[in-house]
Amino acid sequence: MNDQDLLPLTEQMAKGDVSAFRKVYEMTHKDVYRTVAFLVYNRQDIEDIVHEVYIRMWQSFHSYDRKRPFRHWLHGIAIRQVQDWKRKAWRRMRIFERATQYRQDDSDWTDDAVLQSETQRELLTAIRQLSYKLRVVVILRYFHDYSLEEIADLLNIPVGTVKSRHHLAVKELRKNYTHSGGDLYVPRQTTTR
Repeated sequence: MNDQDLLPLTEQMAKGDVSAFRKVYEMTHKDVYRTVAFLVYNRQDIEDIVHEVYIRMWQSFHSYDRKRPFRHWLHGIAIRQVQDWKRKAWRRMRIFERATQYRQDDSDWTDDAVLQSETQRELLTAIRQLSYKLRVVVILRYFHDYSLEEIADLLNIPVGTVKSRHHLAVKELRKNYTHSGGDLYVPRQTTTR
């Protein structure tokens, strides 16, 4: 799926076409779900957040700039919804609930297609150990192939901050993944793309 496939549907959505919205949902749901699942671990929370992403998408579609990539705009909504959820959860969550959430089984937070091999499982475990700020940069950079500038735009932070977080994340992943017996290859950044 790419933005060209979605373009005619977004034009129909702009006119209020609910069936076009359903098709966009079907074409983007798996990608949005996977993104949220990398950032939140509880399945019910993931489903709630994804549901909110599509409500926000429909409600704010009038503000979508059709000159920009649709998927970029949609991922921005998803990231903001995760951040909103984290802020709300932080206020009401007790220490015991947080500890329970982090101990959940890997299969509870993402689909089997993502975890096809033991190597992927180990790497995903290493990614889950990163702080949220580092983890979101890794997910957007390596799972969605956004440039560092695009990530800065999505997160509404300076590019320098993204570069710093990216560098720290790669350093942590190399250290943690190598200690677990893996051999992590993360391409060195020669450009920002």
